[in-house]
Amino acid sequence: MPFTWLIDSMANNKELRFRKLKKNRLWVSILFLTLFTVIAHALLILFVSYFFFHLIDQKLQNEYDRVAYVARLYEDGKLLSVQGRSDSYLILDANGQILEEHGKDTRADISGYISMSGVEDPVTVYPDREQAFITILDSGIAFVDIPEIYRFLKQDPEESVLLQLLDENKSIDMPVWISVPMDQGRAYVGKANFTVYTKDVIVLLIFAAAMALMIFVILLIMLISIINHFSHQRKLISVFFTDEVTGAHNWMWMLIRGEQMLKKRSNASKNYAILNILFMEYRNFCVCHSIAEGEAMLYKVDRTIANDLRRNEMSAHCSSASFAVLMQYNTQEQLKQRIEELVGRLEKIDRTHRFAYKVGACLLEPERENGKIVRRRHINIEEAYNNACAARDSLPDGEESGIAFFDETLVEEQRWIDSVRERQESALQNEEFVVYYQPKYDPKTHELRGAEALVRWDSKDLGFVPPGRFIPIFEKNGFIPKIDHYMLEHVAADQKRWLDEGLSCVPVSVNISRAHFIESDLAEQILRIVDSVGTPHELIELEVTESAFFDDKKAMIDTINRLKGYGFAVSMDDFGSGYSSLNSLKDMPLDVLKLDAEFFRGNTQDGRGEIVVAEAVKLAKNLHMRTVAEGVEIKEQVDFLAELGCDMIQGYYFAKPMPKDEYVTRLQNKQDENTTNTI
Repeated sequence: MPFTWLIDSMANNKELRFRKLKKNRLWVSILFLTLFTVIAHALLILFVSYFFFHLIDQKLQNEYDRVAYVARLYEDGKLLSVQGRSDSYLILDANGQILEEHGKDTRADISGYISMSGVEDPVTVYPDREQAFITILDSGIAFVDIPEIYRFLKQDPEESVLLQLLDENKSIDMPVWISVPMDQGRAYVGKANFTVYTKDVIVLLIFAAAMALMIFVILLIMLISIINHFSHQRKLISVFFTDEVTGAHNWMWMLIRGEQMLKKRSNASKNYAILNILFMEYRNFCVCHSIAEGEAMLYKVDRTIANDLRRNEMSAHCSSASFAVLMQYNTQEQLKQRIEELVGRLEKIDRTHRFAYKVGACLLEPERENGKIVRRRHINIEEAYNNACAARDSLPDGEESGIAFFDETLVEEQRWIDSVRERQESALQNEEFVVYYQPKYDPKTHELRGAEALVRWDSKDLGFVPPGRFIPIFEKNGFIPKIDHYMLEHVAADQKRWLDEGLSCVPVSVNISRAHFIESDLAEQILRIVDSVGTPHELIELEVTESAFFDDKKAMIDTINRLKGYGFAVSMDDFGSGYSSLNSLKDMPLDVLKLDAEFFRGNTQDGRGEIVVAEAVKLAKNLHMRTVAEGVEIKEQVDFLAELGCDMIQGYYFAKPMPKDEYVTRLQNKQDENTTNTI
């Protein structure tokens, strides 16, 4: 697939980190701040109320003690000798009737019970009719009415008791009638004055202000912390979604935001396509110029793509020279035209260079349930982008721009590649690979002079697989060297067995892929394989492709020289298919030159093809090399090559690649002919 496991792993790790980042949600901090605010205010009210009621309790306790003291004096007959604060009191009998009254009776008609911390039993109190800051509930419980006290203190500004209390060193009296039990069921009810001093108000205000200030400071610190946390998180997310090269959005932004956008209800009925745009030859540009200039070009590419986008479309720089684009379209033809226009603009982003771009596209049509378009729920941006990359990979090699759309044929091809990869090792162990032999004949005498070993795959699961279906896969995934060894082992074993059976064997050429030439001991590996079965070296010919010459020239020449020293013949396969064939011949000590089949195809009426072939055969003879013509299919070609002095012909005119048994029959026929000629 276009993404390697390493890129997949990095993407997954980034997504995991983003999810962890998102888990650190702001609402948790806000909820905590709200809860703290509510609890702090409740505690403020609770502490202030506790302090206030404690103050009231102490003052009521003091007044109760004074009234109780006066009541005891009254019982002892000493009241007249005491100078009390209150000159109003009542003596009530057991039925609540007034036995004696002194001063003005301003009691309310109802009484209640109020608890004091210094008195064991609840104390009976009467509110004052003129200033009733004591309220009696229906249950008979009395309590201090704070709102009434506030209304009493906060009057008209000119007469405000609170203002006077704060502005002047005064005390304010609020009356309440307190009942103290005496003997014979009587009760002494004295008028007490609940006195509020300036210092009481100041202490209360200071306490409340201190509590409020402390809560405010804590809330302010928490609020600043939340704001900083929110700002820090926004910066982290911004960095997480920013590409280091272009400064714009990166792949993770496309992966997450793209899925969010596609899942919107408003986009359910719209057609989208995800594109993979590859900036061709980017690395070569960096080599020729600099990485900084290359990154500047990537920035221009990113800006050009972004400027082409419309509403509800997005793009991102993914990796190296790849860009992902989420584009809306109406028809596939309209989408292709728009992509071509975009590629045309990208090709001209620099005045001195003309760049090429390969584009793969994966279409994302609306989701349907029971024929009805529904909101997208099964969106996988990464999978769609991989499909777009697969479509781009299907474009032919080269430096030209191109566009490809993902379809089921690509899926089937990828499945085929996966199935081949899954079975290649077991196929090798089970010897499912079969050696086919294609004979080579002398064009003059039509005598069998050699053969080429070709691999076929007779799979238990896949059936008979032609080489074009698996060899390219093996070349890409690095399995081809094992096939080369396998073929060499089987060909050497076949040649030895046929010799032992008395057959007149001819040299068989075995292909050695270019991947082998990175191994410094390749010649020794081949020697060990052939010698392990005792096959004469002159019966094994090794074919190398011309393209291998351009990987490591020195290593290849050294390997060829060692092979020739061991007695093996070496041939160049597909001569003429490359661009530097003459240069290859100049340096490589080859034994056989195989002319590419393309020399014998196409229109040759003007004689140009014959001239090239004739000169190639002549060149080989001058270099003391034998020639083999591949792909010969008609008699005229055979006659022409025979006239030129070509040594061998390989092609359908004489024989197709054949199984081992058929090839053995040809060897036997050759031997019979030789025997007849000898007789």
